[in-house]
Amino acid sequence: MISGTADQKALRLLVVIASYGTANSAYLDRVISEYQSMSFDVDVVIISNIDKKPAADIECVVGLPNRNPWSLPFAHKELFAARVDQYDLFIYSEDDILITERNIRAFLDVTSVLNEDEVAGLMLVEKASNGELNYPQAHGSFHWDCTSVKIRGNYYLAHFTNEHAASYVLTQQQLARAIASGGFLVGPHEGKYDLPCTAATDPYTQCGFKKLIPISSIDDFSAHHLPNKYINRLGVDRQQLDAQLSVLMQIAREGNNAVPLFSAETKLWHGMYSKDYYEPARDEVLSGVPKSAAVLSIGSCSAANERRLLERGNRVVAVPLDPVVGNGLAQLGAEVVLGDVLTARAKIAAERFDRLLLVDVLQFVRDPVHLLRLLVDLLAPDGRVIISVPNRPSLRYAWECAKTSNVFQHWGSFEAVGIHNTTAGKIQGWCAGAGLAIEKIERCAPHRISPMLQLLSPIIASNLVATATRQESRKRFFREDHGMEQMEVSRGSVVQ
Repeated sequence: MISGTADQKALRLLVVIASYGTANSAYLDRVISEYQSMSFDVDVVIISNIDKKPAADIECVVGLPNRNPWSLPFAHKELFAARVDQYDLFIYSEDDILITERNIRAFLDVTSVLNEDEVAGLMLVEKASNGELNYPQAHGSFHWDCTSVKIRGNYYLAHFTNEHAASYVLTQQQLARAIASGGFLVGPHEGKYDLPCTAATDPYTQCGFKKLIPISSIDDFSAHHLPNKYINRLGVDRQQLDAQLSVLMQIAREGNNAVPLFSAETKLWHGMYSKDYYEPARDEVLSGVPKSAAVLSIGSCSAANERRLLERGNRVVAVPLDPVVGNGLAQLGAEVVLGDVLTARAKIAAERFDRLLLVDVLQFVRDPVHLLRLLVDLLAPDGRVIISVPNRPSLRYAWECAKTSNVFQHWGSFEAVGIHNTTAGKIQGWCAGAGLAIEKIERCAPHRISPMLQLLSPIIASNLVATATRQESRKRFFREDHGMEQMEVSRGSVVQ
């Protein structure tokens, strides 16, 4: 293991930078200048589709692993393997990632307290003109794993499910272990991530390493994404990040007994249909919630829906996917209930709610009928359950598969992919099994489409939103107010 100031001064570093074309030339010059200023013995190699030598002592290797331009990052692996015995530390990055000597020294310090199958990882940071920081890896389904946080030496460490930081650092021993695993020296491929991201994450996804970020020293493990192009587009700001890290460190101090509600990530190509932890408020869901309603929200994440409801004056009780996202809900004023499904259900057993929201979560539960049965007794006499799920199958899934040459990829069982196939018929079946009667199912098609395309809503629609009530309430409603059973009929509704 590399440690000690004297040893670090003599370290030999091999840095391989992927740089396609000339668009990032200014960033590349900045990155190389940073490495050249370090007190280590650093050799820099550029892999590119064109010959480029920004300095006399810079080596450039030209060529693509295959015809796909996005395969370029995979070229670094053969270089690392061929020179594994010549260097102490190996750094791969894209040409716009600024890794500093501070980052490297912090990496070396924490590595001394890690297990052999653990690697200290970097987190990307962007810097706005006003000095505010943005962390773009936090988007889509990516989040902190609340069960991973631990204390090692003076460090709190946790796993962020987005391993891609357009870079990684390995010691000689770690690189040798990665090569020996058989998962490092492989051709260009993709699965959870696209091609360039996969090249930078294979040590974690294929070689048996767990990427841990030292959250108690987050500035030491933040690498600047120089273009700053995701500010106000995706990611979380420093205030949000600090709040999340505070919860994680509290979990570690209390013995790491945190329990997520359930997993909301799929094993589909590129993680398709995983829960969006940062999704905006859903008007098609909130339109079904009266202003006076007491609301129970199951599987909450971004708090966008809950924020809107609280601003309207609704009482909101939230059962979040995990304690980290739950902290944000609590800060907004929602009543947060933590724990697995059974624990959370027991805590609110005496409560009754006018609306129960299940926004894009029911499809991730192994037994949706069982979950609905657990929750149905929490409804007030005239309460409603509002369920939102992806419209599957839909054109979107076929299109995404076609773009990646996997148009014939099978959906697979729940056990294989972590998500149920969701159709109007599926929702009806789940609700019926739980003693719920469907009032309507609306297909939420993209906005601003022509009346002609509206006819294709069963396959164009991205989401299905169902409203259901307990069967006895439904029967009483029709008997008293209609004299016979009839279902609401509207465009896109399922008629029984």
